[in-house]
Amino acid sequence: MPGPEPRTDLLPLPNRWFYALLTVGIILNSTGLVPPILEPDGALYATIAKRMAQSGDFVNLYAVGADWLDKPHFPFWVTAVSFLIFGVNTFAYKVPALLFFMGSVAYTYAFARLMYPKIVAQVATLVLLTAFHGVLSNFDVRAEPYLMGLIIGAVYHFWRVFLTGEGNTISRRYILPESTIHILLGSLLTGCALMTKGVFVLVPIGAGLVIHWLLTGQWRELLKIRWYVVAGLSLLFTLPEIYCLYQQFDLHPEKIIFGGTGVSGVRFFFWDSQFGRFFNTGPIKGAGDKFFFVHTVLWAFLPWSLPLYAGIGKAIAGLVQRQPASRLPEYVSLGSGLATFALFSLSAFQLPHYMNIVFPFFAILTAQFLVGLRATALRRWTVGQTVIGLLLIGLSAALLLLAQPGQVGLGLGWVVATALLTFLVFRENSLTSLVGRMVGTMLVLAGVLNLFLYPTLMQYQAGMTAARYANEQPALAQRPTLLYMPGTGVGGGSFWTYEFYAGAPTRYVRSDSALRLQLQQRPQQLFTNAELADSLTSHGFDVQSIAVFPYYHVSQLSYAFLNRSTRSGTLSPYVLVTVRNRKQP
Repeated sequence: MPGPEPRTDLLPLPNRWFYALLTVGIILNSTGLVPPILEPDGALYATIAKRMAQSGDFVNLYAVGADWLDKPHFPFWVTAVSFLIFGVNTFAYKVPALLFFMGSVAYTYAFARLMYPKIVAQVATLVLLTAFHGVLSNFDVRAEPYLMGLIIGAVYHFWRVFLTGEGNTISRRYILPESTIHILLGSLLTGCALMTKGVFVLVPIGAGLVIHWLLTGQWRELLKIRWYVVAGLSLLFTLPEIYCLYQQFDLHPEKIIFGGTGVSGVRFFFWDSQFGRFFNTGPIKGAGDKFFFVHTVLWAFLPWSLPLYAGIGKAIAGLVQRQPASRLPEYVSLGSGLATFALFSLSAFQLPHYMNIVFPFFAILTAQFLVGLRATALRRWTVGQTVIGLLLIGLSAALLLLAQPGQVGLGLGWVVATALLTFLVFRENSLTSLVGRMVGTMLVLAGVLNLFLYPTLMQYQAGMTAARYANEQPALAQRPTLLYMPGTGVGGGSFWTYEFYAGAPTRYVRSDSALRLQLQQRPQQLFTNAELADSLTSHGFDVQSIAVFPYYHVSQLSYAFLNRSTRSGTLSPYVLVTVRNRKQP
């Protein structure tokens, strides 16, 4: 009788293939540096960091010319420092986030390597580099790339503390005991994560560790003093955020925030920004769907979503069966991933990118499942994943043909050449070929989106286009611009990209009376949408058009906008004008 089929986890991926695929993964994520900053959130965060860098004020956060209380400071501090080094530009805004993302890749490899065969760490690294929404986050930069590196980094160091035990032996390589170093580094990364997103980051950092200890009967680990030292140090490293919030808001109860006075920045940080959103009782509200992330992860973790779900199912089944052979080496990845998934699913405030922060844990679960497949099952999964890859490649080509971006022929050549090379090199039904085909697939998709599609579509960010136009006109380049946005709130539309990309100063104007004050001395350059510009004439102002710029909310793509033949019907105009007070007869 034939023996059992061999497993695929006997040998690691050949170094030449692993490092080649790793390099491709880094390159495909780096293509996100090419397109401009996407509206609205990325542009808003960029303007906040721009003001911080130019003013030298690293304590107060301002948006639209007013105090801003929403996100903590850490990403803005990092971005502002990048602006001081590289200048205020797209690259300087995005490159720190990319570096933190790459840090998450390195920590994922290191964490997996502690408990799994080398091949699991290799595959997990490549899965993380090619998960779709992770790649997208390096183009549409928000807080998530920072959090990915900070969270998995903190977990890695705390896991090292746990593995070290109570010995605290002094290594010749370190001045301090090794466990002390990991306690300090883990606490520092936790503090930075808290200063990036708030107290809910403690769930992906801590839940997996606690669940592992409970499932493995090591619950007494929770009583050890070192974890209370970690909690105290993490709070200590968070003090810069608390100080800044106290200085900007708690010392100034007269400030109008969220339409009222007496708002505590410290309370917002610890409660309203997190629990207020979770229970939908805070100033920023949402409408949650309990199954939102179930279907979101299906596309956000492409091309790996199916093996991810299979891996999670297998791990849970192993827990239920309680068979020694089905036990995982660690339950941190499963615990952190599922606890965060459940928390966000129950929250009243949900956005697709929220789940990115546990992609490192998802990548490990996916890799552990794929590496554990028997030969026959691996061949089936390779065929299935190849079908997914071909569909994504076909979608990439269809997007180019539909949108007809600049250099569409070159873009189609990119798709065909990269796809052919991928499938010529990785021809076998093996784990190396499975991973190689998916890396090649995502190289195709990332190149289409970041090198061809978005650079063309983002020309319809009217604020960015208008700012660049003004910068290139000698008569306009040095003139300050008024951004006319009547009403309250932080605004939106295309004003933030104008503020960021404008070389000259900008100032927000919220009312006609404020505009009249600005025009007392001389006419001013003003940017707004065409409807508001038309209303100025009836409000007693003389308006002279300089240029008109088509606008579309590019972060919400639609078929009509993508289709070049129907795109014009989806556009609305923004204008750059000269405005003056009308002389009274």
